Amino acid sequence: MARVLAGLGALVVDADRIAREVVAKGTPVWQAIRDAFGDEVLGPDGELDRDAMGAIIFSDPEKRALLNGIVHPAVYEEMDLQVEAAKSLGPGTVVVCDVPLLIETGMHKGFRDVILAYVPEDVQVERLMARDRISREQALKKVRSQMPIEEKRKYATIVIDNSGTCEQTREQVLSVYRRLSSEA
Repeated sequence: MARVLAGLGALVVDADRIAREVVAKGTPVWQAIRDAFGDEVLGPDGELDRDAMGAIIFSDPEKRALLNGIVHPAVYEEMDLQVEAAKSLGPGTVVVCDVPLLIETGMHKGFRDVILAYVPEDVQVERLMARDRISREQALKKVRSQMPIEEKRKYATIVIDNSGTCEQTREQVLSVYRRLSSEA
């Protein structure tokens, strides 16, 4: 969805991309993670080993909260900088923040619209298994570590049904982009 919006001209502030940048080897966030979790979450190159980290945080809510407490403030700060920079692009610019944990973190309260790409949990699990080449059990752990999709739906002002074809989803995204452009 974010890729389609960007292709249509929206400026996308990508929280996942920012999170990867702030945990890069040698950054203060990387050091804080290393201090909190030890060298076992680092790969041979010294970078954060996402699989090792995932194995820890998706099975231990306290450790997930610890990691989020380290990473999220740096991500939010960079997101704010990017959103502020977007204001210099002038009126009519559609800015979309792509934030996987938007509702769980309470960030949704700061946005006029909350767009949810909706698919039922079973479809989420199947797609995650295919994308990440992981077991059903691992996919379920990841999906269930977040707020249930049906609960997220209650917070959304715009719901895009992502369970159909790519073209059906793209048509919905185009409609949303047109609406956002007219309101920008």
